[in-house]
Amino acid sequence: MYIGVDLGTSGVKLLLMDREGKIINKVTREYGISFPKPGWSEQDPYDWFDNTVEGISELIKDIDPSLIRGIGVGGQMHGLVILDEDGNVIRPAILWNDGRTGEETDYLNKVIGTDKLAAYTGNIAFAGFTAPKILWVYKNEPENFAKIRKIMLPKDYLIYRLTGAFSCDYSDASGMLLLDVRNRCWSHEMMEICHVTEDMLPELHHSSDVAGTVKSDVAESIGLANDVKVVAGAGDNAAAAIGTGTVGKGRCNISLGTSGTIFITDSAFVQLGNNAIHSFAHADGGFHIMGCMLSAASCNKWWMSGILGDDDYAGAQSVITDDDLGANSVFFLPYLMGERSPHNDPKVRSMFIGMSMDTTRTQMTQAVLEGVAYGMRDCLEVARGMGIDVRETCICGGGAKSRLWRKIMANVLNIRVKTLKNDEGPALGGAILAAVGDGVYHDVIGASEKIVEYDSIIEPDETIAARYNERYEFYKKLYPSIKGLYT
Repeated sequence: MYIGVDLGTSGVKLLLMDREGKIINKVTREYGISFPKPGWSEQDPYDWFDNTVEGISELIKDIDPSLIRGIGVGGQMHGLVILDEDGNVIRPAILWNDGRTGEETDYLNKVIGTDKLAAYTGNIAFAGFTAPKILWVYKNEPENFAKIRKIMLPKDYLIYRLTGAFSCDYSDASGMLLLDVRNRCWSHEMMEICHVTEDMLPELHHSSDVAGTVKSDVAESIGLANDVKVVAGAGDNAAAAIGTGTVGKGRCNISLGTSGTIFITDSAFVQLGNNAIHSFAHADGGFHIMGCMLSAASCNKWWMSGILGDDDYAGAQSVITDDDLGANSVFFLPYLMGERSPHNDPKVRSMFIGMSMDTTRTQMTQAVLEGVAYGMRDCLEVARGMGIDVRETCICGGGAKSRLWRKIMANVLNIRVKTLKNDEGPALGGAILAAVGDGVYHDVIGASEKIVEYDSIIEPDETIAARYNERYEFYKKLYPSIKGLYT
């Protein structure tokens, strides 16, 4: 049996899978997130480890420990974790959705230059990436920077605590802006720019490579055997892609979690002509391009629970009919935390547009769902502009549980949308990687294709898609009209 871990922003999700892909048990444990200043987002890495080991103990409490052969972790990307010479965390982790690095991002893009960054790494700087965070600590917390001996990403800290191995996989490293993605090695130019040395960075691995085995003291405390393998794992989007069968060339997955991503696979590195989206290594051994919205399902949670104080999400959506789709006069810009793809603007903020005296709560609820779909289409249009033809996608994440949202997504994007029988995302991807690392499967692509099963399919409706196409023409004029308000 194999343990998959999804180290997320709001909590850690764990599942136990047998070698055939059957899910035996699942556990979720939540932890806190801190916003010390507007636009800042931090977490305590010790919370990740404590909740994970407690979760594993609960997950396997009725299982023969000798049956547990491996652990794979998919984790939130881009977060900066820094350790001192004794392996202690120096400061809280700066997370993927933290927007404090505007000056550092501008320095990288405008002074170093996007052409050089793309040559060094295959990507440009975004406020959420790790390299701008390193520069921020260098400038604003020099006493902390001087203590740094190890720099790692969230899931890699968890693996470090489990095994003692200082490792990172190529998919997660791609989002640091320190990796030469095409050649799968650390960029010496970027290390020099960020004032770090290679011995401060982890050893690089493929996602299914065994990074180490669980340390004896940790294994004893959890209830595991001493020879449990821990693979290098993957960034959460790449791990989710493994868990959704988005492997090989020409596949697509949309994730509607706290953030939203569109993930399109390729067997070769994609040199982007437009830097609004990312070109990263994939956990299947290939590559992918990805657009990332900083707020997706979190927009609906903010609107329903935070603003309306109503947790009946299904009830609020049940009154929205097919006749309403593509006919809404209210628009919502989904920029609650700023935006990454395709605008790269951490300062922009959300707003409703188009309201009148007869606007209803239902129209605003619908606008929130549509705003996320329009934002996802913004990313898809970049891929289409590169000649990439996407005709269908898998969809996963908490937002994908809404049939209405799936239908909106299918018609706004005008592509077929498939759901999964087991929508376990990064945790399932982690377990699959662990099974490959243990030798049960020959490679990641074969394992994913054997284990992942699809459920329902939503086809776009020609009439609704045409209405949404007209609405999207209006929507895409909105960001250029308001971005100057936040400079």
